[in-house]
Order: sequence, then structure tokens, then C-alpha cells
Amino acid sequence: QVQLVESGGGLVQPGGSLRLSCAASGIIFSMSAMGWYRQAPGKQRELVARIISGRTNYADSVMGRFTISRDNAKNTVSLQMNSLKPEDTAVYYCFADSGCGDDYWGQGTQVTVSS
Repeated sequence: QVQLVESGGGLVQPGGSLRLSCAASGIIFSMSAMGWYRQAPGKQRELVARIISGRTNYADSVMGRFTISRDNAKNTVSLQMNSLKPEDTAVYYCFADSGCGDDYWGQGTQVTVSS
């Protein structure tokens, strides 16, 4: 019943930009904390950005380059990624925390930064 669907991944050159989107269904979106995680080959999944109650948090590695936002009317959370670097290459996952002890994950979308 709960579904998170990511879109917007792809191949981009260093210094370029991408915008990821996550459409949520089956949850009370406005009451949920939302975030983006990523996992590169051989590395652990790490938090990229999080948004709840109008507050945002970012990993140090993306601070100043990435921006997370949400549209509660459309049940959508987005991640604008600028000045992309090869080390940003990873599978990016949408995350939702209902606040009731249930966590949900999207299927992931591949972002590849390469010339």
C-alpha cells in the first residue's frame, strides 16, 4: 500500500546538474519525514539530505551543492543536485519515516557523473 517511486536519475558530466523526484503514496505525506540516501559500489548507504517540519539537513559532502524540497500538495520530495562530481555517482534512494515506527524506501535511481 505504501510506495515511493524515484525518477530523474541518469548520466551527467562533471559540473552538471540533475533533479531527482520521489512520488509517495499510501502515507500521510505531510506528517512524514522525508530524505534522500545514496549508496556507491563498495560503500555503505549514507544520508544525503533530510527534510521535516521545514528544517533541512545535509551531508557535509553535498552542502552548498544539493537542495532538498517537498511539495505536500503533490506528495513529492525532490533533490536538486548542482556542480556534480564523479564521487556523487551512486544509487539514490528516497526515504520516508512515518513517525509511527515504520520506514519506507524507494527502489532507487542511478546517478552517474562521468565525462
